[in-house]
Amino acid sequence: MMLRRGFILFLPRLVGLLVVACCSVSIVYMLACTPKGDSQQLALPRVHSLTVKEGYEAILQEREEQHRNYIISLKKQIAQLKAELQGRTEQLKNMQDRYPDPLDIQLDHSNPEKAQANLLAFLHSQINKAEVHSGVKLSTEYAAVPFESFTLQKVYQLETGLTRHPEEKPVRKDKRDELIEVIELAIGSLNNPEGAGNAKHRVYTASDFVEGIYRTEKDKGTLYELTFKGDTKHQFRKIVLFRPFGPVMKVKNENVNMADTLINVIVPLAKRASKFRQFMQNFREMGIQQDGRIHLTVVYFGKEQMNEVKSILENTSKSANFKNFTFIQLNEEFSRGKGLDVGARFWKGNNVVLFFCDVDIYFTAEFLNSCRLNTQPGKKVFYPVLFSQYNPSIIYGHHDSIPSLEQQLIIKKETGFWRDFGFGMTCQYRSDFINIGGFDLDIKGWGGEDVHLYRKYLHSNLIVIRTPVRGLFHLWHEKQCPDELTPEQYKMCMQSKAMNEASHSQLGMLVFKQEIETHLHRQKVSSKKT
Repeated sequence: MMLRRGFILFLPRLVGLLVVACCSVSIVYMLACTPKGDSQQLALPRVHSLTVKEGYEAILQEREEQHRNYIISLKKQIAQLKAELQGRTEQLKNMQDRYPDPLDIQLDHSNPEKAQANLLAFLHSQINKAEVHSGVKLSTEYAAVPFESFTLQKVYQLETGLTRHPEEKPVRKDKRDELIEVIELAIGSLNNPEGAGNAKHRVYTASDFVEGIYRTEKDKGTLYELTFKGDTKHQFRKIVLFRPFGPVMKVKNENVNMADTLINVIVPLAKRASKFRQFMQNFREMGIQQDGRIHLTVVYFGKEQMNEVKSILENTSKSANFKNFTFIQLNEEFSRGKGLDVGARFWKGNNVVLFFCDVDIYFTAEFLNSCRLNTQPGKKVFYPVLFSQYNPSIIYGHHDSIPSLEQQLIIKKETGFWRDFGFGMTCQYRSDFINIGGFDLDIKGWGGEDVHLYRKYLHSNLIVIRTPVRGLFHLWHEKQCPDELTPEQYKMCMQSKAMNEASHSQLGMLVFKQEIETHLHRQKVSSKKT
């Protein structure tokens, strides 16, 4: 594609050069045919000479021969330019045949055989472009694409994701099926070697598989290198396979108008008036002032701090001229699932996008648009992975003061982590929530109800969009581990608390704080002595 585009860009320049060459030839020809000045005229034979006629004929013949040779030379140059132009055209045509446009592969239904040939040529070209037969020069160590290794039972991976295990059995069906298929293909290749004919050979099975490595170049394909036992202890058989990625194909091209798409933000709450005040500051700026297509539903449990919460809500309503809110009060024990379920079912208007939210969440106006764009009634629900903030007092403990909240919301490994084990913040249309059956109201307290709903969507025919988003943050708050927990539960609670406090390196600095201070003291004393 790049060669073809480059040549297309070069073609007008080549034509221009050809025109300039022709003009130059014409100018030279005119100059060559122009008679010389008087001072440079050739001496003519004397009038009374017997050879006057022969002299004129000789001069004319000489001039004619010079012009003829010059024209022949120009014709050769023009022919060479034409040949070069023809060669470039043939080169472009061959390049088009060899590397067809991906859209041509998709759209050229008139000639299926050519489309299939083009597709095969493209897939073979992916092997040549990938780092299979030789390496490529990389600018930095961070540009290297690492391999992951696997056996018949386990995958050893760098990107641990939700499981957080560097070693695991492939849980995801697509990954499990992928590796099984590759091993079966490799065994088939070993048992049916090319050119072996009817000769007897060893029969390989899965038990002969030793290990494999694989890596994916996102724009080219996946390379697999599999090792099997050989005929003797120190001999091995190696099979290299490549799964080329096909050309990018257009699936849909549509306009999406979200001007009238309302989001109903539902927040279950009990006490925590100070946190609600902070939440409303964010809601006012991002939801009311910047977005403007938003409704707020607060489901409050109990009566403690209720008046304070209602006062915060009413003050925001007056100062921002905001009327799109609902306050529901329940006289019962707090249940997050119950609060969200009640808030969703209380809505009586048209089908609306529901954003299930918590009071310690910070969102941007861009996230609200992502919430709209990734939901579709009867088709898609959105489960964003939010960025969870570490304890600011640890992160910024060496600073003179802790920065403002907005300045803290930076996505870096020193400031937080992707909360890929949380499923509480979600966007879906109300119709999908009702049709799926809502929350399990038997779950009390905080936690569990979100995973249950998430699994319902996974078991349905709806598309679940699960992706990290840059505009949704979980603000740090101290995690309490009650004394009534069992020893095992308390241990797990403390581990979770540690993970939310700081990064591995920052916690290490706290553990080795005394050693670091001792080292600094020794350095200071040593410098004074010198």
